[in-house]
Amino acid sequence: MARSLTGKVALVTGASSGIGWELAKQLATEGCKVGVIARRAEPLNELASQIATTGGQAFAVPTDVGQRDQVEGAFASVRARFGPIDLVIANAGVGRPTLRDPVNMGDVEDTFRINLMGVVYTVSAALPEMLARKSGHLVAVSSLAAYRGLPAESAYCASKAAVSVYMDGLRMHLRGTGVRVTTLCPGFIKTPMTATNKFHMPQLMEVDYAARKMIRAIKAGKKVYNFPWRLHMLIKLSRWLPDRAMNWVMGDYDAEAQQAVADRQK
Repeated sequence: MARSLTGKVALVTGASSGIGWELAKQLATEGCKVGVIARRAEPLNELASQIATTGGQAFAVPTDVGQRDQVEGAFASVRARFGPIDLVIANAGVGRPTLRDPVNMGDVEDTFRINLMGVVYTVSAALPEMLARKSGHLVAVSSLAAYRGLPAESAYCASKAAVSVYMDGLRMHLRGTGVRVTTLCPGFIKTPMTATNKFHMPQLMEVDYAARKMIRAIKAGKKVYNFPWRLHMLIKLSRWLPDRAMNWVMGDYDAEAQQAVADRQK
């Protein structure tokens, strides 16, 4: 049975654009008081203002999720504003190509710091209070990319695989505590992060549609939610394909990734 979110306090990371922005708006529509955190203050404040104009409640706290002290400070600020946090969605993430010669080590380190450690810091900031109350819901946004390494996407795929495995272990570890755990693994979603992709993105989803499906999975208490299901099946089947097949599918992506990084560094 789907649980109601009315009156709950939610916190969403990576809310300054894309999936996080849309999740926060839809959670407010569901009746949640929403704490929104991300690095960029201006779009966060714009989001909080938009939610307020529709009768919702939101509180923006500019935060780098890759810095543990900032995450803990953000949680304290949201609690002070709205009270105990019932639902946490660790959504913040970056997607940057992994180059091969030379390896763009700064981007690789940043990918793991934000995509993986950002989730760990978010969970650790939420968990003590939830355990004490014997109630709460921890959600992480992973990706279907967690199921398959892709050329020029090694760091991104590996970071998302680590998130999925971390949440799997956490879910089993928290059994019987009253704290629920959900891992969301979407495919391609139309956001600023995917806008730079030059390769074909099958079953590309609009962000509002994807967010609705995520919230539905959260309300249903899903353990792991992979979607869209056809792409999920294709990716799982692709693990049995020879490497040359994947290289053929994404054959030009390495060169495109090199150019994308060069353009960003100008």
